[in-house]
Amino acid sequence: MDLVTFVGYLTALYWVRPDMDPAHLIPTALLLHGVNALFCRLVAAQNGRAKMLWTLAGLFMGIWAVAAIFLL
Repeated sequence: MDLVTFVGYLTALYWVRPDMDPAHLIPTALLLHGVNALFCRLVAAQNGRAKMLWTLAGLFMGIWAVAAIFLL
């Protein structure tokens, strides 16, 4: 598995648009992970959870961290 495929699956962008080229995939993934980190931080702050931990989880795990914080 190459880096582009890994990033595509990590960010779940391959499920939305599997034919996205690498020139658009990487910047889109970085933007989405930043938004996910901010969203996780806001939800964690409202629910009394560790803000920094969830911010880092959102930054590195993206949509998977958002799903996890909603399930908690």
